[in-house]
Amino acid sequence: MIISRTPLRISFVGGGTDIREYYQREPGGVLSTSIDKYIYVAVKRQLSFVDYKYRVNWSQTEFKNNIEDIEHPIVRETLKMLEIDFPVEITTFADVPAGTGLGSSSTFAVGLLNALYALKGERISKGELANQAAKIEIDILKRNMGKQDHFAAAYGNVNVFRFFEDETTSVEPVFYKPEIKEEIQNRLLMFYTDKKRDASKILKEQIKNTSDKFEVLTKMKSLIPNLNDVFNDKNGMNNFGDILHQGWVLKRSIASTISNRQINQYYERAQKAGAIGGKLLGAGGGGFLLFYAEKHNHDRIKAELRDLTEMKFKFDDAGTRITYYDQRIS
Repeated sequence: MIISRTPLRISFVGGGTDIREYYQREPGGVLSTSIDKYIYVAVKRQLSFVDYKYRVNWSQTEFKNNIEDIEHPIVRETLKMLEIDFPVEITTFADVPAGTGLGSSSTFAVGLLNALYALKGERISKGELANQAAKIEIDILKRNMGKQDHFAAAYGNVNVFRFFEDETTSVEPVFYKPEIKEEIQNRLLMFYTDKKRDASKILKEQIKNTSDKFEVLTKMKSLIPNLNDVFNDKNGMNNFGDILHQGWVLKRSIASTISNRQINQYYERAQKAGAIGGKLLGAGGGGFLLFYAEKHNHDRIKAELRDLTEMKFKFDDAGTRITYYDQRIS
């Protein structure tokens, strides 16, 4: 049995410039971090005389003998890509529900690839894991999405990812002072809006609007250097919140599906209670709200948003990893 553990992510600024419609005109850029909320994928090679060649356990359990019959799209296409022709069981567990703006489908794709390569006795680079996961979701499954989540899940930690016309991606680690990174982490609050959504459907409108909103997206990307400076103490700590707010104002102007009246009300209430800035994570429409505030205002913000569920988190620094490795066949 092989078990992989792959982190979910928070995208701070630049989201939307990682889609092909943008970076084919101009390089895209995103500053993000992975967090200590994970998707686990367990894969186990089975004996040749099992009743079904493929067993897939997710929100349902599938028993199939042909890859093409597997309903889970990422599992089906990953098994095909890696040419897995032996009996295998795949099981997945998640700390956070899917469809909540933390990049869960991309995280799962990266984790599944990592586990299956290990099951085959092979290892590939984190960059290749991210590229192959993006190929499965974007090129094969034709999902409306960008590439940032795959790279954030693969690499972990705080990075600036740059996306280029030739489909290459560069990874620039954010050089931070540990005490600054810890203080930023301590000033962030995350709340679940109790609304799931299909990111691909929401991103469809955003992608359609890319040409008309190109300058807005470029302004969002231009916030990266200032946020980067906060991490290495070249910019005031509270500028972190200001930058998040600037990015959120720009982001919600891109498409009507990104925010709504209720989300705007939550955001305004948090601001009145002391939040310097924040954003809705992911494509929009629901999921998690992230806020930056000085510690002495946290209790006021929590009280103001008491009808939402707070999720405590810390930054992750490892990316996808194999946490258990046993090649025996039972």
